[in-house]
Amino acid sequence: MPVRAENAVNAEQQKFVYDFTEGNKELKDLLGGKGANLAEMTNLGLPVPPGFTITTEACKTYLDSGSEPAELRDEVSAHLAALERKMGKKLGQADDPLLVSVRSGAKFSMPGMMDTVLNIGLSDESVHGLAAISGDERFAWDSYRRLVQMFGKTVLGIEGEPFEEAIEETKKTKGVTTDVELDAADLRSLVEEFKALVLKETGREFPQDAREQMDLAVRAVFESWNGDRAKLYRRQERIPHDLGTAVNICSMVFGNLGPDSGTGVAFTRDPASGQQGVYGDYLQNAQGEDVVAGIRNTVPLAELESLDKKSYDELMRIMETLETHYKDLCDIEFTIERGKLWMLQTRVGKRTAAAAFRIATQLVDQGLIDEAEALQRVNGNQLAQLMFPRFDSNGGGAGVTQIGWGIAASPGAAVGKAVFDSYTAIKWSRSGEQVILIRRETNPDDLDGMLAAEGILTSRGGKTSHAAVVARGMGKTCVCGAEELEVDTKRRRMTTSEGTVVEEGDVVSIDGSSGKVYAGEVPVVPSPVVEYFEGRVSPEAGETDELVQAVHRIMSYADGVRRLRVRANADNAEDAARARRFGAQGIGLCRTEHMFLGERRELVERLILADTAEERQQALSALLPLQQGDFVELFESMDGLPVTVRLLDPPLHEFLPDITELSVRVALAESRKDGNENDLRLLQAVHRLHEQNPMLGLRGVRLGLVIPGLFTMQVRAIAEAAAQRKAAGGDPRAEIMIPLVGTVQELEIVREEAEGVIAEVEKQHGVELKLALGTMIELPRAALTAGQIAESADFFSFGTNDLTQTVWGFSRDDVEASFFTAYLEKGIFGVSPFETIDKDGVGSLVRNAVEAGRATRPDLKLGVCGEHGGDPDSVHFFHEAGLDYVSCSPFRIPVARLESGRAAAKPQG
Repeated sequence: MPVRAENAVNAEQQKFVYDFTEGNKELKDLLGGKGANLAEMTNLGLPVPPGFTITTEACKTYLDSGSEPAELRDEVSAHLAALERKMGKKLGQADDPLLVSVRSGAKFSMPGMMDTVLNIGLSDESVHGLAAISGDERFAWDSYRRLVQMFGKTVLGIEGEPFEEAIEETKKTKGVTTDVELDAADLRSLVEEFKALVLKETGREFPQDAREQMDLAVRAVFESWNGDRAKLYRRQERIPHDLGTAVNICSMVFGNLGPDSGTGVAFTRDPASGQQGVYGDYLQNAQGEDVVAGIRNTVPLAELESLDKKSYDELMRIMETLETHYKDLCDIEFTIERGKLWMLQTRVGKRTAAAAFRIATQLVDQGLIDEAEALQRVNGNQLAQLMFPRFDSNGGGAGVTQIGWGIAASPGAAVGKAVFDSYTAIKWSRSGEQVILIRRETNPDDLDGMLAAEGILTSRGGKTSHAAVVARGMGKTCVCGAEELEVDTKRRRMTTSEGTVVEEGDVVSIDGSSGKVYAGEVPVVPSPVVEYFEGRVSPEAGETDELVQAVHRIMSYADGVRRLRVRANADNAEDAARARRFGAQGIGLCRTEHMFLGERRELVERLILADTAEERQQALSALLPLQQGDFVELFESMDGLPVTVRLLDPPLHEFLPDITELSVRVALAESRKDGNENDLRLLQAVHRLHEQNPMLGLRGVRLGLVIPGLFTMQVRAIAEAAAQRKAAGGDPRAEIMIPLVGTVQELEIVREEAEGVIAEVEKQHGVELKLALGTMIELPRAALTAGQIAESADFFSFGTNDLTQTVWGFSRDDVEASFFTAYLEKGIFGVSPFETIDKDGVGSLVRNAVEAGRATRPDLKLGVCGEHGGDPDSVHFFHEAGLDYVSCSPFRIPVARLESGRAAAKPQG
């Protein structure tokens, strides 16, 4: 029996093609999202054109070996024969051709990133059969024109511009403005022109064999998985590169058969706001690519009711069925062929951050999902987007005028210099400029420019155009279909209906929430979500924005289920107070070096220049009351909550003047014979303290051991401040963190000195302070010997910034400016290890330190204070690793709270 079961599994693994009737929505890994959902709709009895799916495994085999699996051709032939029997005609049949589409479909939605070819099966011969069967010669030649154009660009790699230029020239000669005004003769002429272009560019005729067309298109879809724009999109969305894409071969239905036909995209809720209603775009006498590409402006989906009531009512019923079945916002593509509705695709729709929070709570209220699932439907990156400022509702300001109004496709406030191509957007962005990418319509080749821009503005297209869908997925502000704005990409300018010209480099502002476009810079105001976190907006008030109420509900649930506590990285009372308003449960990192800047820098210089113990003590004594005052304010703002104070960490040279500037100053003074003795001593000190690699030199605990009295002064300031707060009736809970420890002996020495100082202060003030003493784990050796170090530590706080540098051997400041971009482009990094924790390398050391530290001291408190503490993916890792808290910048605290809740509520398995 076991042998038979194993054989059955092996046989199943070798199956490379599935009919739409065989799959279901759970098979996304194998059939891709599109194929799995086509199968699901077929199983639900919805009107889906028959077809079959080639699996992601076939794609992976092709990409690994350079050729399709040996079994694939026969499997495709068998499924094609079955499809031909079902349809009653053969692929490319001369008198009545079966036509098919070949479309990509990966596990995760990648709108516009990979390739599609429609109308496969048309040829010089079968186009006449299609014209006869349909009774519409124009339709037949229009379909053939589309095939040659898409095949030429997608399969044969010809630039798209020459095809578009030929269409524009034909319309100009004809004296018309839209494609639908071209007649059969015009389109037949375009087909010949396109075929000549194919021959010129490739050296071969456009293929007339239908099966060859299909096989080449399948191969092109496989190869598009590794296209530049697909790889860029996956890096942006953190989609694994090894998934591969499925290929869906579907019998064609036609929306370009006249006014009783058309194509559209529908959403079961508004993907921009989350509001329930009828949302989407419809285009009469068109194929699907016309809607997505935005080359013709659509009508709102609601207008379909007056155009075709029967199809509209059926579509509404199907939309309700799908949303209830998927329990989520569904994005639907459909075609109407002479009054018959066909479903071409559905998927859980991409949405804006605001829509995500609203929809999640709406579905809870409808009883479709519970609160735990609602928490999984949103994420920290979306919450961060909602915290960005928005335009002042009063609009305008000095020199600001509204110049246009389009479709509010993706909300947000974006201001920048106008640019009219992706290359310029990237170039200016890398120079530190904020830019707005302005196009007639975007296409997949614009992806890198869209990533670089603050926002996207198009004069064509609707809420389902390429620009809108991709912008929503990236969280970018977008306004589409601003028809009164004439975009001239060649002359790099935009002209309003009143004749105002916006040249490249002029500042524009776009409001993705209202669709308004302004010339000039519009002032911004805090987002209502930030106002809520600040405590200035009550979520219970009747007039409170629905979005704020949704955020409050989900945050409350997250706080109720999370195990990880969330602290703040804060160095002063103002930051600490804001962090507490944002929900911080303490301070995980107070960087004392920030307290030595400004006017106090002179005292540090005196400490460094001290030649005698007496001079050194004078400098320390001057610093002590200043440090104590800082800590009193900090403990007051965080009263009753833990405050982890890191003793001085950076190398001393950072407190001294720049060596070049100081050398010039000394040289000039000597030439004038009025040299400053202090400058000369400073220069000598700079030379004495100069290190080739200061981040791995005299810093952290090493300073405390080499500079007598430095750490004891800081410990005394902390203890005195705690005693002062206790005397005032406060509840200070200070924790002292020793940085850059690599061996337990370093920690033991500093701890012994610190305990002596604390005991003195306790005796002097007659109080018990209970100050915890711990260390920062930021060196690989500390992580590897954590069991030993835990013997002298009350807590560990992982400094993942430096731990990442020391594990990788990277100097962050140097490598991010040199080869990081190349590493990301080559796929060595999916994302920077300084942005999201490297689980395999740095993460392994963290796990080791957690396990070894707790084995030595079960009550050891564990946290993280590096930037990773506010990164959504990293928070999940720290939850799984067993840490007690994460610490991050005040602005990121709500994100960490949300993600800690999501990690705790995440379904297991």
